[in-house]
Amino acid sequence: MTVTATAPARVFDDVLNLDTLLTPGELELRSTVRDFVDERIRPNIAGWYEDAHFPLELVPELGKLGVLGMHLKGYGCPGRSAVEYGLAAMELEAGDSGLRTFVSVQGSLAMTAIHKWGSEEQRNEHLPAMARGEKIGCFGLTEPTAGSDPSSMATFAAPDGAGGWVINGAKRWIGLASVAQIAVIWANTAEGIRGFIVPTDTPGFTATPISAKLSMRASIQCDITLDDVRLPANALLPGAHGLRGPFSCLNEARYGIIWGAMGAARDSYEAALAYAGDRLQFGKPLAGYQLTQEKLVNMLLEIQKGTLLALHTGRLKDAGTLEPVQISVGKLNNVREAIAICREARTILGGNGITLDYSPLRHANNLESVRTYEGTDEVHTLILGQRITGISAFRQE
Repeated sequence: MTVTATAPARVFDDVLNLDTLLTPGELELRSTVRDFVDERIRPNIAGWYEDAHFPLELVPELGKLGVLGMHLKGYGCPGRSAVEYGLAAMELEAGDSGLRTFVSVQGSLAMTAIHKWGSEEQRNEHLPAMARGEKIGCFGLTEPTAGSDPSSMATFAAPDGAGGWVINGAKRWIGLASVAQIAVIWANTAEGIRGFIVPTDTPGFTATPISAKLSMRASIQCDITLDDVRLPANALLPGAHGLRGPFSCLNEARYGIIWGAMGAARDSYEAALAYAGDRLQFGKPLAGYQLTQEKLVNMLLEIQKGTLLALHTGRLKDAGTLEPVQISVGKLNNVREAIAICREARTILGGNGITLDYSPLRHANNLESVRTYEGTDEVHTLILGQRITGISAFRQE
């Protein structure tokens, strides 16, 4: 099916002049990614979403754009700043959460795991090709019965008696698994949780796309089964011991979400504002009514505040002083506010807003997934609650 979405006019009003807080290089990077989104994603995204199609042809283009593992240094990676990565995430998610999610899974999860915890041999083998978009990676942490509590994962890796490993278990909601060439799989061992690089053509590894989704339709999420998957000794990520390994990668992905969610919110606001200026009701534009103006003002306020929060978080990250709890502040706030903005934008569009001709409801549906992955609202609330009170509420003692 061919669906052509109505692109919003460029009508966002940077009331706080936040652009003055960005360097010329950061503004140039943002413009480059924005142009890519306008040219390659916007004209096609409604059809991709309708058809539940992930455009694999964009992967090498994203590599050429320099957004795959863009915050990583060396091994063919772009080595850009945290703020630059955030700006790219914002522009990509203004196109669609599914495309920003691909960049996040590839760079913030799979590539970061190898870059941070892998051997020199593993880095040289995988990272350059992944940065170019010639090799796709996925990140297998979540399980059917272990989402917010990865410490209870049942996937187990045991020595095979010949120096290698054999893995058995299952993973769920694993982005890109059916199109990836390698999977970073986290498994329990006799010595705690460890990470493994698993070629997806290894016997016993099966990835099955999850269909009939109401969210993230222009993206791929899978179930993975691992049935006596045998690996050599050098499949082990030597630097990763315990949950610190996967959590360090999750924090990279959560950071990108802080920015990305504001991209979806901004795009929805722009669509609603443009529509309100053109749509006549009772003899004048919708934008001329007090209730509509209140909705638009409230959206603008939250986008400006959320963008300022993202930028402050990025500056802290570039300075090397960002704490995980601060990432939770941004992820919890910005995704929650972005969903509210997208839903409010849909009300301005009326009945037309439930069609794929306009972006807000598509963004809102996608953000339900973004709100859930990389830590639910409840998880980030409890992280902040522990910081405030000094008491962990995650488990009953």
